[in-house]
Amino acid sequence: MSMFLDTAKIQVKAGNGGDGMVAFRREKYVPNGGPWGGDGGRGGNVVFVVDEGLRTLMDFRYNRHFKAQSGEKGMTKGMHGRGAEDLIVRVPQGTTVRDAETGKVLTDLVENGQEFIVARGGRGGRGNIRFATPKNPAPEISENGEPGQEREFLLELKVLADVGLVGFPSVGKSTLLSVITAAKPKIGAYHFTTIVPNLGMVRTQSGESFAVADLPGLIEGASQGVGLGTQFLRHIERTRVILHVIDMSASEGRDPYEDYLAINKELESYNLRLMERPQIIVANKMDMPDSSENLKVFKEKLAANYDEFAELPQIFPISSLTKQGLATLLDATADLLDKTPEFLLYDESEMEEEAYYGFDEEAPAFEISRDDDATWVLSGDKLEKLFNMTNFDRDEAVMKFARQLRGMGVDEALRARGAKDGDLVRIGKFEFEFVD
Repeated sequence: MSMFLDTAKIQVKAGNGGDGMVAFRREKYVPNGGPWGGDGGRGGNVVFVVDEGLRTLMDFRYNRHFKAQSGEKGMTKGMHGRGAEDLIVRVPQGTTVRDAETGKVLTDLVENGQEFIVARGGRGGRGNIRFATPKNPAPEISENGEPGQEREFLLELKVLADVGLVGFPSVGKSTLLSVITAAKPKIGAYHFTTIVPNLGMVRTQSGESFAVADLPGLIEGASQGVGLGTQFLRHIERTRVILHVIDMSASEGRDPYEDYLAINKELESYNLRLMERPQIIVANKMDMPDSSENLKVFKEKLAANYDEFAELPQIFPISSLTKQGLATLLDATADLLDKTPEFLLYDESEMEEEAYYGFDEEAPAFEISRDDDATWVLSGDKLEKLFNMTNFDRDEAVMKFARQLRGMGVDEALRARGAKDGDLVRIGKFEFEFVD
């Protein structure tokens, strides 16, 4: 089994806030001590942190659920509960985080040490010391902690490389990488020897350096998932320069120029913006018979079919086996990298707006529906949050919740919908009778 994994689906749950406490001060010589219950602590956030030592999402193959600790409950003497530590989840550089439900990109994590809070912990519930008023100096009311956010994400790893090697299987990409870097990719005389991206660092004679990725070979239809399909194509999105490797010896009976057109067509079909990246054509296997003649025909076809106003891509004849032409190719690649800016992977329409953890003021506070068993069902973020933070073990808290529902207009809305005295009303799994 390959130890490289570049996609994963995970669930995260931030910690709940700690419950507030109901307590009263009882000390000798202190009559009518009053409320003394403290607030609960904050729940832990779930935080993604980039770790440059990771190269794969393999850690997420078997561990798909991440849950932060909840805050401690409030204590007597008005003391707050301890807030929970954040849960740190380490991810490799180049990880894109998407919301599994909407498909929107939350963040693109590329810098070592970069942090992003993907789920926020709930605040602690208030203790009864917070509810004391002149009218009610000894309240028996406290709040439960706010639930932490619970979300599902799609993680997608796109390798960080300045230069990507593309081309049909067996054109010599892995051999080229092994010669120009210290990487040791698998090399074999059969298709799809490379099934995962391989990375290596190149250092030119002039002292410049850049990262090169040998990416799994493409075949026709890859953009629709044929062969290794999009398993390969996602990794070229971060590269700034493409080295298009072509077997100029035509050892497998294919026309080099047709190979060139076919690969570019797959890149364009997958993501039109890939064609914005400058390409250098690497005419490989020039040590083989017929390569020189094939290169001459290739240049003629390229010139004849290229837009007269467009600049023809550079072509460098090389041989990975004899190391012919490699120094010139690497110097030209380094020069092109210096002139090529970074490419934005996502536009604003693909990115999720900055997370807002309050309530949407325009959203209705509650919604009313009716179940098959004729029970009225109340839902809505604001209403459900009030429900979850209500301590139903205390009569005063229950009465407070009933007043809050009335203040939100729930009673009037139920009557307008036809609710009668004695009808069942459900919030989540909690049911109660409607009293007209």
